[in-house]
Amino acid sequence: MKFNLDTWQSEAEKKKKENKQFLEKAKRKKGIVRELPDLHDEAFSKIDCLNCANCCKTISPRFKTPDLVRIAKHLGMKQGELIDTYLRLDEDGDYVVKKSPCPFLGSDNYCSIYEARPGDCRKYPYTDSGEFFEYTNTTFQNTTTCPAVYYVVERLKEIV
Repeated sequence: MKFNLDTWQSEAEKKKKENKQFLEKAKRKKGIVRELPDLHDEAFSKIDCLNCANCCKTISPRFKTPDLVRIAKHLGMKQGELIDTYLRLDEDGDYVVKKSPCPFLGSDNYCSIYEARPGDCRKYPYTDSGEFFEYTNTTFQNTTTCPAVYYVVERLKEIV
């Protein structure tokens, strides 16, 4: 597969409809989940998150209670202060960052709370687990946010 880090996002935009249809069909294919760990490793052998950080620049993780406890302790703050300073409740009742980019993202694309980061950040982009097909609408949206997701989808289309 030919993959270009400079043009992946425009390619992903062009293939939105195709990729959405593919993901809906692919999630019903028996055994397809077994392909994910190898494709995840392959994608990240070509893609360095620190050169992108698009996820941190454009979307927010959910901050669950264990995340709030861990991050507040890491920052030496009370949970209420953490929430008041950085977070808001979204329409689903989840805590998310007040605005993008994430306030914990540095200008060098490093996360200032990396060791204590939320569970959603730890798992993102879900390219190595069954969650990739469990939430196909999210995966579809991530094809234009994360080059690794786009790469894995394109490779899956070659395999299936």
